[in-house]
Amino acid sequence: MLSFSALGQKKDYNASLFGIKSNGVTLNTTSIQKAIDYISDKGGGTLHFYVGRYLTGTVLLKSNVTIELHEGAILVGSDNPYDYQEIGNTHLPAFIGAYKADNIAIIGKGVIDGSGRELAYNFLDQQQKGILTDAMTYDRPGYRPQGVYLRECKNVTVKGIIIKSAAGWTFEPDQCENMLIDSVTVIGHDFWNNDGIDIVDCKNLRLLNSFIDAADDAICFKSHDANSCSDNVEVRNCTARSSASAIKFGTVTAGGYKNIRLINNKIYNTHRSAVAIEVPDGGDIDNIFIDSLYAYNTSNAIYLRISDRNANRDPGTMKNITIQNMYCEIPATKADAFYPYEGPVEDNPRNFSPAIISGLNGGYDIENVTLRNIQLVYPGGGNRHYAYRGLKPADLDSIPELATAYPEFSNFMELPAWGFWIRHVKNVTFENITLTAKERDYRPAIVVQEAEKVTFKNIQYNEPGGGKKQLHTYKTKEIKQL
Repeated sequence: MLSFSALGQKKDYNASLFGIKSNGVTLNTTSIQKAIDYISDKGGGTLHFYVGRYLTGTVLLKSNVTIELHEGAILVGSDNPYDYQEIGNTHLPAFIGAYKADNIAIIGKGVIDGSGRELAYNFLDQQQKGILTDAMTYDRPGYRPQGVYLRECKNVTVKGIIIKSAAGWTFEPDQCENMLIDSVTVIGHDFWNNDGIDIVDCKNLRLLNSFIDAADDAICFKSHDANSCSDNVEVRNCTARSSASAIKFGTVTAGGYKNIRLINNKIYNTHRSAVAIEVPDGGDIDNIFIDSLYAYNTSNAIYLRISDRNANRDPGTMKNITIQNMYCEIPATKADAFYPYEGPVEDNPRNFSPAIISGLNGGYDIENVTLRNIQLVYPGGGNRHYAYRGLKPADLDSIPELATAYPEFSNFMELPAWGFWIRHVKNVTFENITLTAKERDYRPAIVVQEAEKVTFKNIQYNEPGGGKKQLHTYKTKEIKQL
């Protein structure tokens, strides 16, 4: 992987040189932008911010410029919606942005604070007064500034800083190349739809040693461009919490993702999936490697899903997925209770969901999946009198495809297994898997239906009472138990 750091630039500039004030009251948008433009025009250098609160609207990084936020320095976002601008031609506003800038960096021990809650409420106020027009999709303004948004930039370093309180997504690198994100803290639960880090169609990116706490998806891969994809990305030694999914591929998958490695990451208090790999919009997912993933108090361990919500394209593909050395504890209660913005409460009663691997009927199988050295601990206690899905052919055939639905594991409602439910797959291997239920469940541990070439090797079931058949197959070919 190519590696670049803007840290080697030697020219240093104190923010105060450009009349930038640290009193938290003076609006510094113009003076900060003048400083960045000046440094870039002079061939590059570092703009230093020392202790203080620097109030500003949108700031655009330019090529060969490093911003260093020293300990105690805070860039504070204005709460006035009219102090923000779109980044390039993206029609997307942001607090800190860059468009087609090369050799840039944001480093230090300081803070980027987007004042997201106040800013979002002020957007709502302007919309309700009729001054701004917004579709208000899902009862929230769509036109809200991201925290940090970097578009089509090359050779980028973001290291050490805290990024918090965005009105929209907290941190989004979009179609960037050769990027290092190291030892950052991302906190985003000031408003709805606060994703943590969204990696969109990026190439040669490393996310290392970071902490992400988000109201929406924490570490999220997206693909907005059908002619692009995320390629050669590594996420290592990170900790994440989410009131949606902790690590998610999707939901938008126009191009897809390939050659992604996630190694030694930890997850806690997450409302949806520890890892969700979804392809609902076409696009291709290929060669995803996940190793040493530890998840605690997370409502779903694994969710792999092909669906078809884009009527203008054929369904996408998913193949060559490896998940190994994983431990996950699934709670009986709501995993993100008492966080500022909780995930939605289910409307209908149901028993807890198993891990899910589900392609789509019509020949759109998930292919070449290896699950190795995995321990999943469930609450058990699934009760047929509470909600029921049986094992008779009519019961299994009645499980809906939900091809056009938003892909979340909970949409399937009641499923016939407590450990894994597998459908529309080909060439899947389970090796050294331990499934534990703390209380007896009316369902078997694993149900495989409408599948081909599924191998089970060294599977252990721990369930009080025991004695029942734990693997049920239906309309399957070449199922092996070794």
